[in-house]
Amino acid sequence: MSLDSIQLDRAIGAVVASAAGDALGSQYEFGPQHPDTMVPQFGEGVFGHAAGEWTDDTSMAIPLLDALAAGNDLGDSATQSEIVARWIEWSRKAKDVGAQTRSVFTGIRGDVTADAALRASRTRHEQHGRSAGNGSLMRTGPVALGYLTRPPAELVGAAGAIARLTHWEDDNADACALWCLTIRHAILTGELDVRAQLVHLAAPRRDRWAALVDESLMPGAHPRDFSAQNGWVVRAFQAALTAVAGATSLVDAVERAIRGGNDTDTVAAIAGALAGAVWGGSAVPLDWQRRLHGWPGYRASDLVRQAALATRNGASDAEGWPTAARQPTYPRSDFLARHPHDDGVWIGSLAALDRLPAEVDAVVSLCRVGTAQVPAHCEGVQVWLIDQPGRNPNLDIVLAEAADAVAALRAEGKRVFLHCAEGRSRTAAVAALYGGKHRGAELPQAWDDIRAALTGFAPQAFLQSAVERLVSSAQPRSGIVRG
Repeated sequence: MSLDSIQLDRAIGAVVASAAGDALGSQYEFGPQHPDTMVPQFGEGVFGHAAGEWTDDTSMAIPLLDALAAGNDLGDSATQSEIVARWIEWSRKAKDVGAQTRSVFTGIRGDVTADAALRASRTRHEQHGRSAGNGSLMRTGPVALGYLTRPPAELVGAAGAIARLTHWEDDNADACALWCLTIRHAILTGELDVRAQLVHLAAPRRDRWAALVDESLMPGAHPRDFSAQNGWVVRAFQAALTAVAGATSLVDAVERAIRGGNDTDTVAAIAGALAGAVWGGSAVPLDWQRRLHGWPGYRASDLVRQAALATRNGASDAEGWPTAARQPTYPRSDFLARHPHDDGVWIGSLAALDRLPAEVDAVVSLCRVGTAQVPAHCEGVQVWLIDQPGRNPNLDIVLAEAADAVAALRAEGKRVFLHCAEGRSRTAAVAALYGGKHRGAELPQAWDDIRAALTGFAPQAFLQSAVERLVSSAQPRSGIVRG
């Protein structure tokens, strides 16, 4: 089974939205609860993380993601040993490492192996009588991507094994398994259904977790209800679940998690993984994606690449995406023109990336691009927009975000190139929306002006309808970035 474009979008969302929640929640960590009117903003984290920089939650998830992106099996002891080694390498210079995790790393004797980590993890648990911090759950999201087409029992085993490398207690293995199963189900179906996954837990512990899930899904429940102990894996699980279950959008889910207070970055990272699996990576605001960065020097585009590879057992698709330096271009569709309503914006096709004017220093791509196709001096903004009806679950959000990204880049003084594969349909739609929404053009005139500028003008009917809907509607849309 191969994933369709919507399922792939959701798989990518599980990674990108988690990192976004982590980075957005960083400056509110250990802080108070917040009212529903508070809109979280990016800022410097409590431990000195820069605005938009993810913390230990995402940094510890990346070795899992990278292992899957390389085609490795998380159930293999050699893979687990490599993950532990990377965690320890990261921890040496990390701004923050959880107390439980650092204790395990310190307790490893001799060679750094999965077995050594397990011994240290178990010893730490036996010495203290507990080891159920939320540090295992915060990093678990990527695990699901390697088991989308495999039996659920294998996912349960892998999630539990990875959890126990630092957190021995059964609550960690159960929470990670249940969360990964729920992410898996959401990616494959688009549905949030935790209860259906309970059957995969060990029978003696199933009823307890069913009660915990029911408590999280009570009408009116909020992450604030669980904030007092959300450093505990069980309460972090409940806080993240109620954040997503009570949300109307991905953004709402992440913001609800942060408003709960206390361990905000971790709860928002956990919630983001599930919210991304439900609503998709295309629901993550581009403004958030542009800011994201962190160890080991990754940005949002790197997370997208690694997530896509993880779902394909490390393999690229037939056109080499997402690892090829270049994506195929269409010589007969080599279009490049100035936007008729803004001479600081150029519009065209993928092929035109090879002959951009020297003034261009930002590229907004409405199609897949190769890893080396956007000029090195340009900021690249990737937009997930499929040029086929019924393939974009967040169509209005994506179109508006693309136009808003062009406007934001222009406000920063950048010269922008907006393009899709052939410069016919997606480019035309977003260019018209930009003109109508941000440049004061009447939409009929905007369409006419774009048609005159763009030789290959041929927007799909569903895109035209969406643009007209967005320009005519003055109502705020759930999920769009604010501020």
